[in-house]
Parts: sequence; C-alpha cells; structure tokens
Amino acid sequence: MANNIKQQKKGTEVSDEELHKVIADFLEMGHVENIVAMFKQKTRYYQWVGTLLEDERFAVRLGVSVLFEYLLEERPDEVHLAIPSLAAALSHETPWVRGEAVSVLSIIGTDEAIAIIKMMDNDPDPQVAAMVRDILLTE
Repeated sequence: MANNIKQQKKGTEVSDEELHKVIADFLEMGHVENIVAMFKQKTRYYQWVGTLLEDERFAVRLGVSVLFEYLLEERPDEVHLAIPSLAAALSHETPWVRGEAVSVLSIIGTDEAIAIIKMMDNDPDPQVAAMVRDILLTE
C-alpha cells in the first residue's frame, strides 16, 4: 500500500523542465499574476530567469520584465535572487539575450545589479552597449 502511494505521488510530480515550460507558456499568454504566485511559493524559480530570457518568443521575454516589475513591488527583498542567473545570461552568445538580461537587472536596480550592468559597457553588440549606457545615465 505504501509503495502504491509513493508511485501515485511520483506520477503527479512535475519536473523542473515541465515547470520551466509552464512558466514560459503562462508568460507568453500574459498570465503574469499566476507566475508571481509561483515565485512567491518557491524562490528557487529565480534561478531560472536567465534561461527564460533565452526563449525565442518575444512575449515570454517581455513577460519576464513585467514579472519583475510585479515582484519588485510585492517581493522587493527577493528579486536579488535572480541576479546570478541574469549574470550568467550576460555571457550568452545571442545579443538579445544579453540585452534582456541587462533590462531585467535594471528593473531589479540594486547596487549589485547596477555594478553588473556597468561591466557590460563594452559589449560587442552596439545595441546592448547603447542600452547599458542609457541605463547608467538614468542611475
């Protein structure tokens, strides 16, 4: 009987890969409030932000920015948890991934986030470098 319960529980568990996909899909559909609720439940989702920005769907990437605007209002003491994931995204080969990471770091806006943005001033992509300069001018 105990084995049967374990198997039932195991069958209902959702993998991180599936959760990542659900988060991206919900962001694409504009259901940001649902994702805010998920982040409130499990702060470990902050570590996925950098990889969410790799999604080719613009609506997902835009959703990440909107998500962080909400989280900054509702959970300002937690948004810094995404910084390591965003910092890793800054070395991505695709310029728009780096640009999106810079943008979310600017929403977070902590001293640590701004310091990381400053390191991107010489990004090889002119659009990313211009974005960095624009952000730093407003600081």
